[in-house]
Amino acid sequence: MQIFYAPVVNGETCVLDKSESKHCIRVLRMKRGTEVQFVDGKGNLYTGFISDPDPLKCKIEITSVIHNFEKRNYRLHIAISPLKNHDRFEWFVEKSVEIGIDIITPLICCKTEKPGIKVERVENIIISAMKQSIKAEKTRFNKPAPFDDFINLEHGGVLLIAHCRDTIDRIKINDVYSKGEDAVIMIGPEGDFSDEEVEKASRKGFKQIRLGKSRLRTETAGIAACHSVYFINQ
Repeated sequence: MQIFYAPVVNGETCVLDKSESKHCIRVLRMKRGTEVQFVDGKGNLYTGFISDPDPLKCKIEITSVIHNFEKRNYRLHIAISPLKNHDRFEWFVEKSVEIGIDIITPLICCKTEKPGIKVERVENIIISAMKQSIKAEKTRFNKPAPFDDFINLEHGGVLLIAHCRDTIDRIKINDVYSKGEDAVIMIGPEGDFSDEEVEKASRKGFKQIRLGKSRLRTETAGIAACHSVYFINQ
């Protein structure tokens, strides 16, 4: 069944925004009385039927709701450097949302070459991926954070930094992360973190990890980290 997104619910009804209404009525050609499902981005999955098939503001009467739909027992926050190629960064966003991620923070490192982010486009990608993978809670996309500012924030859970340097300090993610724990994972830019950045993060409690034997692109490393946490929690 097609899933819609409606962040505002008023009692037993909701009105889809212009974009969702157009897709529902004009593209999918749904009619009055058609059963639909939608999520509010706050963890709830609703079922209802179309009571007013207006292509600009389609109204839905709610018949049931599942609270905390498929809520995970852990929270994952990945801070990842923006990339020169926006498409590759957006691919990471899309796939990580499909797998399951709570927070994404663009991380501005000393080797980050193109820090700009198309926030509105990224938010649309998050919503689309959330609906496609039937997630009821919307991933939060933070404002870009400078590296030093980020490591000085108060973070909960296991703190990890993934890098490519061949040092004895790096360990496998499953050696330090356990099922059910919250995690914050930092992923560096194309040129990797600098030695100074790794040392700073380590002093702040971030454990150094490796994501396999291969040298991965930034966006691939982000997905590998996301899926590793997902797999451990299965």
